Amino acid sequence: VLTDRELDTFLDAVREDKIWGDFFYVELTTGLRRGEICGLMWQDFDARNGVLQVRRTLHSRKLGVDMLGKTKTRSGERTIVLPRSTAEILRRRKETAITQWIFPDPVRPELPLSPNCAYTHMKAILHKAGLPDIRFHDLRHTFAVLSLQNGDDVKTVQENLGHATAAFTLDVYGHVSERMKEDSAARMQGYFENLKKA
Repeated sequence: VLTDRELDTFLDAVREDKIWGDFFYVELTTGLRRGEICGLMWQDFDARNGVLQVRRTLHSRKLGVDMLGKTKTRSGERTIVLPRSTAEILRRRKETAITQWIFPDPVRPELPLSPNCAYTHMKAILHKAGLPDIRFHDLRHTFAVLSLQNGDDVKTVQENLGHATAAFTLDVYGHVSERMKEDSAARMQGYFENLKKA
């Protein structure tokens, strides 16, 4: 998981990248799997309501051929309410879109962006910015940890990530929930201390 400082550095680096900036910002604010974000089409985006439907994934195959398929699990098909900034980025992109893909291949826009290409470019950004050599999936982990730390309940995080159960989400991110319990105890302590003063 990227620390706050590392995340800030990463965001600065992607903002300067005209081709990839939007892609990585959307990734960090949605936690989509690599194949899911590469497989997004404009029909999946409700610009009026700022909502994204996750309906498919793009699988990398041997010999450089990518295949569209179903999401990893049945619960992988989901609706995500986007942060305002993310919805606005997609609205601006849609105004100038020349293809059905939200993130088309930069060289062949009639094709979706390859998951392998996204991975390779992320590695280049990390290296150039002097950041740790993380996996693409760690951007998803960063999103999940930030969601929990910022007060999202586990059920909401589970649904946003497309996990089959909240129990699975808790198993993966249990270390974050321990900190949340401590924060909850501190808030409760503060409440009762303020109650005495009133």
